[in-house]
Amino acid sequence: MNKMVINHLDKLFVTNDAATIVNELEVQHPAAKLLVLAGKVQQEEIGDGANLTISFAGELLEKAEELIRMGLHPSEIIIGYTKAINKTIEILEDLVEKGSENMDVRNKVEVVLRMRSAVASKQFGQEDILCPLIADACMQVCPKNPANFNVDNVRVAKLLGGGLHNSSVVRGMVLKTDAVGSIKRVEKTKITVFAGGVDTSATETKGTVLIHSAEQLENYAKTEEAKVEELIKAVADSGAKVIVSGAAVGDMALHFCERYKLMVLKISSKFELRRLCRTTGAIALLKLSQPNADELGYADSVSVEEIGGARVTVVKNEEGGNTVATVVLRGSTDSILDDIERAVDDGVNTYKSMCRDSRIIPGAAATEIELARRLKEFSLKETG
Repeated sequence: MNKMVINHLDKLFVTNDAATIVNELEVQHPAAKLLVLAGKVQQEEIGDGANLTISFAGELLEKAEELIRMGLHPSEIIIGYTKAINKTIEILEDLVEKGSENMDVRNKVEVVLRMRSAVASKQFGQEDILCPLIADACMQVCPKNPANFNVDNVRVAKLLGGGLHNSSVVRGMVLKTDAVGSIKRVEKTKITVFAGGVDTSATETKGTVLIHSAEQLENYAKTEEAKVEELIKAVADSGAKVIVSGAAVGDMALHFCERYKLMVLKISSKFELRRLCRTTGAIALLKLSQPNADELGYADSVSVEEIGGARVTVVKNEEGGNTVATVVLRGSTDSILDDIERAVDDGVNTYKSMCRDSRIIPGAAATEIELARRLKEFSLKETG
């Protein structure tokens, strides 16, 4: 049941993800705004089930209206609802499937079994392709203690073209940019990260230089060149073969990088830069200087590949434990890709909750019907 939503910026969404739909609505009513916030929180904390949250809360409000018409005071209704929720949580403890509390989160078969329904609710019919991909990515970045699993470590790269079955998982990061220089591939290499950009820095103070002859003019330009060369040479001498810059790379600096066979990447987003540092274990340096050995990162290979006409830089790190994994999604249109991305998010969040508490209860609304039955029995015993 996909909906087509067009928001106030004329952006088109084709999705059945409740949280996305509700976020794009322009809600005026204060009570309805609360429901939207509840859906948002659910999406951020659990990653799935926003639909249930919103529709269930709406039903509770609707039923409460009848009670108020009958002349009950709102605080009495709240007391009743609170009793019910406490009882519900008690009952839920009985309904847990036996033997589900100890689960091996590194066993792919078990993970896929549990992830399927969450992914299928978003992308029905494609869960068999998506789940193994998501499970692989999650298991690569799962730390020694699974409870510390961080959702942000599984990235999604959306590339147009191809079909869903062309998707793959990369250990490491996929950047949507091309390398700046002419060197496109480096193996087993050290990496330096400069947050400020690689360029000749203008002096702090303003000054006027009086030049008398042509020779002085030439020498003046040469000193600048020598300075840049010295900096780049220092980086090359430290053993690094890849420079990652957070801002622009100057032409002269680039020329010397080429001469010393350094690969140059430019990442404009600060967050991507941080993730790259996490992937490689590098420390971002603020100004251009010779990096120490412990500030260098390491990657097995940094290469520029063409995927469906788009040039991407793949930073791979096979050995280095739990860093970052990227799911490369392929699809024919942007809106399809966005929707698949939401399905992947759901899968990853499911994995996170499995790591924290792996108990499961019967699905397909069986649990809800059982809860309704038992609460009904409980309500008949209560007075008032």
